[in-house]
Amino acid sequence: MAEIHIRNAAKTYGQTTILQGIDLHIANGEFVVILGPSGCGKSSLLRMIAGLEDISAGEIVIGGIVVNDLEPRERGCAMVFQNYALYPHMTVAENIGYALKVAGVPKVERAARVQATAQSVGLGDYLDRRPGQLSGGQRQRVAMARAIIRQPRVFLFDEPLSNLDAKLRMQMRHEIRRIHNQVGATSIFVTHDQHEGMTLADRLVVMNKGCIEQIGTPREIYDHPASLYVAGFIGSPPMNFLPGHYSKARRGVLLENGSLIPVNDALALEDDEMVQIGFRPEQTLLLGPGQGDFDATVEMVEELGASRLCHLLFEDIPVAVLTDERPSFLAGARVGLRIAVEHMHFFEVASGRRVGQKTMGPQAPKVLSSV
Repeated sequence: MAEIHIRNAAKTYGQTTILQGIDLHIANGEFVVILGPSGCGKSSLLRMIAGLEDISAGEIVIGGIVVNDLEPRERGCAMVFQNYALYPHMTVAENIGYALKVAGVPKVERAARVQATAQSVGLGDYLDRRPGQLSGGQRQRVAMARAIIRQPRVFLFDEPLSNLDAKLRMQMRHEIRRIHNQVGATSIFVTHDQHEGMTLADRLVVMNKGCIEQIGTPREIYDHPASLYVAGFIGSPPMNFLPGHYSKARRGVLLENGSLIPVNDALALEDDEMVQIGFRPEQTLLLGPGQGDFDATVEMVEELGASRLCHLLFEDIPVAVLTDERPSFLAGARVGLRIAVEHMHFFEVASGRRVGQKTMGPQAPKVLSSV
């Protein structure tokens, strides 16, 4: 079993706090992605699990054993690094089998396991080559094979795809998930790339400034972000935000220009309280001027092939709308925007935390292809 419990973990360097109050449970065989921007503490947390960084407070439990004071080799973890960390003078076979050689595994058995592991990651024909003769994707496969051959309880991935181009990253995402399913070990994957997180994870752990902001499945976090930070971080293009204040008498949120965004009476806000309304570009409808919840001015339209990304301005606030229609907008044109009530998100200005509300509202009108 490789169930992991992290309890009130912290990491400090002198007076600087890197991580604080980290509580996380990872089930046996689960694939968890720790997602966040550079400097949020995600790699430090991974290295603490691996034993490459000391834990300053709290405890880390792997398979029922507190590992705070255990050496990295005693924790049953194998780590795949961003820079591959291969021995340049060794062949692929020697790199993959090095841990077995150090462990004293007989040469014949070692060769058989190297061959089988290399085949599992598509490197069977490259065993005699050295890392300098391989592509970036092939080198990352060698690093993965070197981890797999140890038969670890836990796989730890520290931004392993950052050095690859977009096409290779997509291929390697599929490969990493396939290998996880095949091997059955518990996997923890650290990245700043939300596409990697959304496509790989059973659950996402979104971090910000050394703390966990939200834990959930990719769909849960996309549909119900717990804070302004999560809402703005998850989603591509990112979520739009507009400031307003809640009017109990008018049963809605008034924007700065006086436009009213209707909401239901269950919105947990005080009368006249300031909020931020969040709405995703792909869940916003383009209509004729005066036909939506509010109007905006077209700045430009990006052609994306299967869709178009419309960049608009509302009272000097940028707003994006992603549509599969083919609008023929000119810069400066006025358009109406309609947000389905079930796709609105409301956040407190002071705390940034989400405000819950029930689904309601009339059926959305038909989208216009042009204005």
